[in-house]
Amino acid sequence: MAFEVHYDCQRCTACCRWPGQVKIGEPEIQAMSALLGLETWAFIQQYTRLRPQRDGLALLDKPNGECIFLEGRDCRVQDAKPVQCQGFPNTWNFPGWRSVCEAVPRLKKGEAPRLEGGA
Repeated sequence: MAFEVHYDCQRCTACCRWPGQVKIGEPEIQAMSALLGLETWAFIQQYTRLRPQRDGLALLDKPNGECIFLEGRDCRVQDAKPVQCQGFPNTWNFPGWRSVCEAVPRLKKGEAPRLEGGA
């Protein structure tokens, strides 16, 4: 009997450091550009790239592979983050996704995550 595994976000940022592409569409572009106070065109020029299949846009990565919006352990666009990010890993199905989440220590319900630097 199979059962569905559901992960609650522990704010480990492993998903933000995972190699690949974050596909984004027009509603997500509009939301993120508004949140950052940018015109849509400026947001596209500064934070996106054409997907390899040339079928849409994806967020840029930092040189080390992290998401362009990852700042330490925080998402700069948390209040408007793409649907793909919102559902990770529960709405994803790719090789290795379980290993990313299983490497993260689990918290008891209601327990606050311990952040680096003693916070």
